[in-house]
Amino acid sequence: MSLDEVPNLRDYDAKLKTEAAEPSLEVPQGAPTSKTQIIAIYGKGGIGKSFTLANLSHMMAEQGKRVLLIGCDPKSDTTSLLFGGKACPTIIETSTQKKLAGEEVAIGDVCFKRGGVFAMELGGPEVGRGCGGRGIIHGFELLEKLGFHDWDFDYVLLDFLGDVVCGGFGLPIARDMAQKVILVASNDLQSLYVANNVCSAVEYFRKMGGNVGVAGLVINKDDHSGEAQAFAKAVNIPVLAAIPADDDLRKKSANYQIVGTETSRWGDLFSGLAEQVGLAPPCQPSPLDQDGLLALFDSKDTGGDVVLVPATDADMRGKKSAPKPSLEVVYDDV
Repeated sequence: MSLDEVPNLRDYDAKLKTEAAEPSLEVPQGAPTSKTQIIAIYGKGGIGKSFTLANLSHMMAEQGKRVLLIGCDPKSDTTSLLFGGKACPTIIETSTQKKLAGEEVAIGDVCFKRGGVFAMELGGPEVGRGCGGRGIIHGFELLEKLGFHDWDFDYVLLDFLGDVVCGGFGLPIARDMAQKVILVASNDLQSLYVANNVCSAVEYFRKMGGNVGVAGLVINKDDHSGEAQAFAKAVNIPVLAAIPADDDLRKKSANYQIVGTETSRWGDLFSGLAEQVGLAPPCQPSPLDQDGLLALFDSKDTGGDVVLVPATDADMRGKKSAPKPSLEVVYDDV
């Protein structure tokens, strides 16, 4: 049975298409209506979100802000730098253990603090034993039971993996859980591809009536080649900070040392980023198509000069490509 043969599904599909085609509303440019700014940070795995967030949250706390950092990456590495490399129990893991013991999860079981920052990890299932996106959803359901909406923070920072596209990782955008999104990327095609995908998601849900916007881009490991700056300009979002590709930063990150503090030589950088993150309004990005994204790079580095040569049936059959008699009926001309 086709979609067209099911009236209800056909009508629903038509409604979605109509809504998606409508011009999107303007993104609110004023201050968030609630006291707490909930900010979702997205980026490619390994691009430096955890490094950026640990130091950003530490700097914010040092400036007198109440900050909650929530790791929403199944690797559960968001808080590792903040806690000197020590892994804290995840919400999903703790919830499972407590359930088996017939007990309820308490705040102290999953939320820990250091340097004025409150932090927790949602976690994820073991490989092959569940959906990471569903784990994120379950984690937020438990946070609501623990009183998430009654907590008193100036900032809640959510660390999301940007290169996983299943529904759980899109919660802040799809359900208006955050006021704005911040992207972390570098001067490489893959991280900018992920950043562009997140911009596309924001644009899509805006068309569906959502309110989340992109506040800007943090460039990590900036080597001054300029592709990330060109991307930000092309999609119409600001650059909030450029963290240099510096050996001192690399070593301190590898040794779980916080540099987001006024006593560090990098203090001014993260102090400026903290200010930008707090004040930057959510903007509506203009995501690029694939050719537009590739155009940010030298064509010799991206395959932009490659000509696609179509394959033939004979190519696919290889040694089995002997001609076969045609079954086509040929009529003589009358």
